[in-house]
Amino acid sequence: MTTQAQVQIPSNWPGSIPEYVAYQTFIELGRRPGEDFTYQSPLMGGRMDKGGIILDFLFTNPPDLAVNVQGVYYHYEFGVEAKARDIMARASLAGQNLTLVFIDDDDLMSDPTYYCREALNYRDHSRLGGG
Repeated sequence: MTTQAQVQIPSNWPGSIPEYVAYQTFIELGRRPGEDFTYQSPLMGGRMDKGGIILDFLFTNPPDLAVNVQGVYYHYEFGVEAKARDIMARASLAGQNLTLVFIDDDDLMSDPTYYCREALNYRDHSRLGGG
C-alpha cells in the first residue's frame, strides 16, 4: 500500500501527490511523458470556468484517452457542482472522441499499478464512473 507520507515528490512538481503517483506509475507501465502522454494538458482554453478543461493526463498511446485523478473529498463531498463539472467534462470530451477516465485518489494511493493499468484499458472504477 502506498501512502502520501511514503511518496517523495520533487519540489518543482506542479500537481498533487496522487497525480505524481499516477505520473510515475504510467512511466513504470511503459508510457513516456511527452511521447505517449502529456501532463496537465489544456483543452479548449483551459479551466472549465473559462469554457475549457485541464486534463491531468492526455494520451496518444493509447489513443483518444484522458485520465483525471479525483480527490475524493473535493469531487464527491464538495457538492453537486463539482460532480456536474466532472460529468460535463466527460460529455464534452466524448464529443471530441476522447474517453475521460477518472481515478479516485484513495484508490490510486492504495494500488497505483492496478488503477493506472485499468485506466489505460479505458476502465473507470471511480465513484463517478460507477465502479
